[in-house]
Amino acid sequence: MGARISERVLGISPSATESTSFLANKMIEEGIDVISFAQGEPDFDTPQNISRAAKNAIDEGYTRYTDVPGISAIREAISKKFKISNGIDYDASEVIISNGGKQVLYLLFQTICGTGDEVLIPTPCYVSYEEQVKLAGATPIFFPTNPDNNFRLTRKDIENHLTPHTKAIIINSPNNPTGAICHEKELRAIADLALERDIFIVTDEVYEYLLYDSHEHFSIASIGCDIKDIVMTVNSVSKTYAMTGWRLGYAGGPKDVIDGMIKLQGHVSGNVNSISQIATIEAIKGFQNAISNMLEVYVKRRDLMVDKINSIKGLKCKKPDGAFYVFTDVTDLYGRKWSEGVIRNDLDVATFFLKDAHIAVVPGAAFRYPGYVRFVFAKSEKEITEGLNRIEKAISL
Repeated sequence: MGARISERVLGISPSATESTSFLANKMIEEGIDVISFAQGEPDFDTPQNISRAAKNAIDEGYTRYTDVPGISAIREAISKKFKISNGIDYDASEVIISNGGKQVLYLLFQTICGTGDEVLIPTPCYVSYEEQVKLAGATPIFFPTNPDNNFRLTRKDIENHLTPHTKAIIINSPNNPTGAICHEKELRAIADLALERDIFIVTDEVYEYLLYDSHEHFSIASIGCDIKDIVMTVNSVSKTYAMTGWRLGYAGGPKDVIDGMIKLQGHVSGNVNSISQIATIEAIKGFQNAISNMLEVYVKRRDLMVDKINSIKGLKCKKPDGAFYVFTDVTDLYGRKWSEGVIRNDLDVATFFLKDAHIAVVPGAAFRYPGYVRFVFAKSEKEITEGLNRIEKAISL
């Protein structure tokens, strides 16, 4: 038989955020009172108008196969959303609907990448980028953003890492795990660089509506036709509409790339859940007041978490521009003794928080940026206060 498991699968690592959440949930099942700041998921229910649309679809028997790239109504709704909200003129034929943002990325890298290609990934970065690129046979090239610049990506960060093998650069704004945004001025400079070097830009905009302090989102594909032809705009309804379990992501991009992704999706999964498609049409076209309501709550939670973290000895963080993460420097805890030895890195810090304070966080190493841990403030103010008080108590012992 030879090897039972392929080198391709053996070469990828499990999702660190999923692993941390699994361990926390296991402790909870054992009766331990764990507060998890690990899973990047809104704690709000899906808005009622969206759920009602899904229920109506079930009642009307809308439970059969649909077109692989998505029904025409949802592709047209997303096309219109891109025009109105992002200033990008994507035709419906340049839109694909897929099973969450992760599958969009998988299809995308499988479509544009091959052996010998390199994909530039600014760090800290979303945990799945690396494995998605590796599964496509390409090589992820990591480079750091500057914490003194609030981790905001610049053209200068990118320039020294370009090679003749560079196929694409990933931009995630607002960023997971830092919440940093990439300003329009820098995005225009990066667009010029990508055009000069003839490389793709993969822009992950799933947190586009979760912005604070008067920051505004800017989509790089809106700059013009030339740049639009090398940009893939990836998005999802998961974070914006508290629809994580509905598993619906989408992308707009050059028609030849979208057609390739559709062809691949036809063999990977076929169509996306028909009920989720109907729900997403309502999410996109229906009342949008749920977004502003969530934002109002998130900004209070963010400020509460940031202020409390910065009051705890050994922890320090900056206020994120968007998303719902606080990326916290924990290097001042290095060398500290605890029940299982000495804290030497961010992995030890995360273990210390979980075992001694019963608080789950994700270590910065998971995001290719050691020395930090990621907190999620998509939690109630009561949980945020209680969780950080536990950490403060554990550190003070």
